[in-house]
Amino acid sequence: MATTLRINGQTHQVDLPDDVPLLWVLRDDIGLTGTKFGCGVAACGACTVHIDGEAVRSCQVPLSDVWGEVTTIEGLGTPQAMATIQQAWVDHQVAQCGYCQSGQIMQAAALLAENPAPSDADIDEAMLGNLCRCGTYPRIRAAIHDAAARLQEA
Repeated sequence: MATTLRINGQTHQVDLPDDVPLLWVLRDDIGLTGTKFGCGVAACGACTVHIDGEAVRSCQVPLSDVWGEVTTIEGLGTPQAMATIQQAWVDHQVAQCGYCQSGQIMQAAALLAENPAPSDADIDEAMLGNLCRCGTYPRIRAAIHDAAARLQEA
């Protein structure tokens, strides 16, 4: 039986088993490869997407449990203009290898939607489950503070 998903503002029909993780639906069936596979056990955060604005690890959400609209890194901004958080990432040269960055950005975007002026402690707590093998955590924190300030100015 086909499942209807709303992803990045578009409706998609997928005919897959209910236990297929959302990560693989996004990457293999829909073709949205910005969401990365990191560990498969929700420990690294590379697969972070939003479901109805909540940051979730898509490797651990079976298709049958998707409860609302999915937003991936591809749906965060537009081809004409990156989202504020994405621009802050570029401005602070956060990415080194870049592999974890879509998950990092999605987690940061969820944080800023919930807390528009996070402290260092708020950022550290929210980003705790997103690992960066390159260790750009100070740049990540600076980019989040910068994005928060830009969003408050807008």
